[in-house]
Amino acid sequence: MKAIQTVLVANRGEIAVRVMRTAKAMGLKTVAVYSDADARALHVRTADLAVPLGGNTATESYLNGDAILAAAHATGADAIHPGYGFLSENTGFAAACAEAGVIFIGPPAQAVEVMGDKALAKRAMLEAKVPCIPGYQGEDQSDETLCREAEAMGMPVMVKAAAGGGGRGMRRVSDPAYLQQAITLARAEAESAFGNGDLILERAIEGARHVEVQVFADTHGNVIHLGERDCSLQRRHQKVVEESPCPVMTPELRDAMGAAAVEAARAVNYVGAGTVEFLLDASGEFYFLEMNTRLQVEHPVTECVTGYDLVQWQIQVAQGEPLPATQEDVTLFGHAIEVRLCAEDPAAGFLPSAGPVSLFSIPAAESVRVDAGIETGDAISPFYDSMVGKVIAWGETREMARLRLRAALQRTALAGVTHNRAFLLELLDDATFVGGGATTDFIDQQYPEGYVPDAAPSRLLAAGIALQQILAGEAHFSSALSVSEELRGWASTGPVTRRHHYTVSDAAFSAEITQVCADGFDINLMESCHVVTMASLGEHRATLVIDGQRVVLGYYVQDSATLMLATDRSEITLVNTDLIPPEAAEDALGGKVLAPMHGQLMAVLVEANARVDKDQRLAVFEAMKMQHEILAPVAGTVAELLGHVGQQMAAGDVILVIEEATSE
Repeated sequence: MKAIQTVLVANRGEIAVRVMRTAKAMGLKTVAVYSDADARALHVRTADLAVPLGGNTATESYLNGDAILAAAHATGADAIHPGYGFLSENTGFAAACAEAGVIFIGPPAQAVEVMGDKALAKRAMLEAKVPCIPGYQGEDQSDETLCREAEAMGMPVMVKAAAGGGGRGMRRVSDPAYLQQAITLARAEAESAFGNGDLILERAIEGARHVEVQVFADTHGNVIHLGERDCSLQRRHQKVVEESPCPVMTPELRDAMGAAAVEAARAVNYVGAGTVEFLLDASGEFYFLEMNTRLQVEHPVTECVTGYDLVQWQIQVAQGEPLPATQEDVTLFGHAIEVRLCAEDPAAGFLPSAGPVSLFSIPAAESVRVDAGIETGDAISPFYDSMVGKVIAWGETREMARLRLRAALQRTALAGVTHNRAFLLELLDDATFVGGGATTDFIDQQYPEGYVPDAAPSRLLAAGIALQQILAGEAHFSSALSVSEELRGWASTGPVTRRHHYTVSDAAFSAEITQVCADGFDINLMESCHVVTMASLGEHRATLVIDGQRVVLGYYVQDSATLMLATDRSEITLVNTDLIPPEAAEDALGGKVLAPMHGQLMAVLVEANARVDKDQRLAVFEAMKMQHEILAPVAGTVAELLGHVGQQMAAGDVILVIEEATSE
């Protein structure tokens, strides 16, 4: 097989950028493809060449195999790297690449077909004597059979899309009364996400860890594993924090899991990078969960503890070379932890967020790696996954890695979209995680309604008010003519106290502000008095002295009335409502039910004139590859039904209007 010269990356975001980084380091030319929504995206700017696919949705662009192959032909690309998601596990696309004479940097189509279908994979693993979770993976897909098998298995049970992954098409059922509903929703989500509504059932293993083993195979018959990753911290069955090695791993257990993973790969004649996922219960027993026939999102932690570049290995294996290492060569050194920084609102059940990114900054630090798909000025698209990027830290010990990662997140600034930085910091400081005891149900149990950060302390609000005053003064001074520096902050009548009104989240308050010098203020608010002085002011970072304590804060000015302030733990958006014209204030929503973001209305569960209770399920909305239940904000009667099933809606579009019931 000839050496690869040009790699087209059939993906977007951080994984496309990451693949291009290695390809360029190997001296290869890189080609990006992009949708209309991604025309100015980072992966497009990173590539040597870029080809438009058209459209906005994944179906129109990154899932359009014919258009991608045409782009490869037009640019002379002799290989396609699919990244993860999209076409990475599409057997039809892999076969089309082979027919077109383009190297598909991935496993054989037959291995993808078996492992990409949970039912087929389960049968293959049972035949190979790999430990599996008890369940049902039969061909009879009638609701009656699934309900009967689930009830015979006993609750709780997991309903899973056979062709699924990433938590889509998955439901946990603990009450038989909700079994039929779970099957219906899981099937609908699976059909939408994967074009295949087949389901499997598995007994829910309580209090388990999600431990996966990285395997690699070449065309010369060599198959090895590169240790394990613990991915137990999950929400909505999607991973949030990953680490290597697993905190409770022993050499004996690693050998057993590694051998099972290698056997699983051999059973399907695997080639390339793959991940065999297991559930590890409290007794030390492990069970095959699934095999991902591609590079995983969390592969950097394995790279950090082995020293190997897995994308380089993928390219080498794809062009016929043997694996660069044997099993005896693989040694895990130190510890690595990764978090997924996502545009989502933890306080609203982790609802995805989208929009322009005003500021994104993670200062460089020792042994900290950042794989990101955006830069300041880019946007989080509503059409794709909500992940902004990954932050990975390595240390000689697990605690050193944790502290380095924590410090990197504390210095991270992300403005313009709601995000999960504060939640990630909360997890990294949680005693259960620090002790290495987190299991897959930890987030669901600890944060069943999402994560709500503590209210901002008055000293932080005072700092924001002072910074806003100083920035306004800077803007005014820079536009004034012939004003002496010595006159800044001076008034002939002495210090003047002014009262301003503010909001933070839904809370409103007022503050009395006295400017005592050019960069110093006395601020009274919420029955507290704070003295704030500016020490230094950078473009997006300010150092202030608050009540004698020196504090560094990140900030972003959205407009003259709005300031985003970032501390080492949280962000606040401070709005000076005195500067907002009355006509700009939004009316109360009342009974309006709005689309939470750009997406598609998948189901409407009520009719016009129907009576509804508060928090009753009204509709199912799909956005960023996930389905979200829309609940009634008030009790009353459906007065208007404006949305219809299948409709594409923008954030803020009205789905329906409820005429609120009046109390008698």
